[in-house]
Amino acid sequence: MAFCTAIVGINWGDEGKGRMVDLLTENFDIVVRFQGGGNAGHTVINKYGEFLLHLLPAGIFRPGVMNVLGNGVALDPESLTKEIRDLESKGVEISSDNLMISDRASLLLPWHRKLDELEEARLKEKKFGSTKQGIAPFYSDKYQKKTVLAGELFYPQKMKAHLLDLMEWKNLILTKVYDADPVTEAELDQWIDEWCKPIMPYIGNARRYLREAQRNEERILFEAQLGTLRDLDYGIYPYTTSSNTLAAYAPIGSGLPGAKIDRIIGVVKAYSTCLGEGPFVCESHGDEAEWLRKAGNEYDDKTGKPRRVGPIDLVATRYGVKVQAVTEVALTKLDVLSDLDEIPICVRYRLNGQELDYLPFPSVLDECEPVIETMKGWKCDISGIRDWWDLPEEAKAYVNRIERAVGCVIKWISVGPERHSIIQRG
Repeated sequence: MAFCTAIVGINWGDEGKGRMVDLLTENFDIVVRFQGGGNAGHTVINKYGEFLLHLLPAGIFRPGVMNVLGNGVALDPESLTKEIRDLESKGVEISSDNLMISDRASLLLPWHRKLDELEEARLKEKKFGSTKQGIAPFYSDKYQKKTVLAGELFYPQKMKAHLLDLMEWKNLILTKVYDADPVTEAELDQWIDEWCKPIMPYIGNARRYLREAQRNEERILFEAQLGTLRDLDYGIYPYTTSSNTLAAYAPIGSGLPGAKIDRIIGVVKAYSTCLGEGPFVCESHGDEAEWLRKAGNEYDDKTGKPRRVGPIDLVATRYGVKVQAVTEVALTKLDVLSDLDEIPICVRYRLNGQELDYLPFPSVLDECEPVIETMKGWKCDISGIRDWWDLPEEAKAYVNRIERAVGCVIKWISVGPERHSIIQRG
């Protein structure tokens, strides 16, 4: 039995990890978010309705499942409080019985969003495409040891003194570097009262809780945000997020260092999408891109921005599978391609006249061109199919082609957004 499983993104993010977590949590006791913040969203459709989760783990909808926000998460009290209230208003029960926040999670502070916006404005055309949720300033401060931990909320006098010291330093940057207004003590007090105090009932010793769960052989699912190509160390730097999106980081970012991950489920779309700036070798343009964007509803959950789209990129996907050490693949949104006569696939990159089947160093990615091959489409609705053998032969051939190229079994195929619109193989 696999006691520790990670669900991770293979490409640029937005692969459909939330719907896979929502589907599989019936087999787990605990779901843990181990990195990232509220800068990306997981879309989940179930009996409660359609939800966009930004910080809460997707196991929050399953009765009896504990959801943990680990120490590696960029914990935004305002975003989390609003998200909890939104779900509760729609009938989802949230209490300390099904949500725990690590007392060692660092808080995203009031000036982090402001600094993110100011820096993107300063960069102008050289911007990184930030969602302006304060993630990069947060992680920068965390590694400079200039944030506060969630557990400090239980020691208000010490926390207030700590925050005032940090505010003095940050105000120098806001006013002297960006010529912006400083943050005031009154704003800090309001932030604590309005957004921090409501999350205090959920804060606890996640490390101790997870260690006890591991001793009791409870089943733990680690949920990642974004994808391999946005990983700070192994992604397309500098067009990455500011945390590690790999399954290898899950034990550290969750509060269970030393845990062995038994299964790693990599999620990839049947085509490619990318939000933000940076090289995107397989990108489509014009009418072709607009059709795919509309067919797949490819607009960012957080900002509403249209995502960049293109055919599935086998070079990038193979890289993601290897770097994540994926044991099983979930292929999502296969149904979106059902109206195409011919389905394009990016099989290699062309760089300076040579064809590459591997991801080159980030500095030359913008010089690469996609090598495109096509496969015959299936031209029929597959959204109601639940058995592999009932799929059209052309659809099975497409899935098998991807499976061979990435060197990993495709165990799940989603053919619709709903929880059970899924084909499971084997």
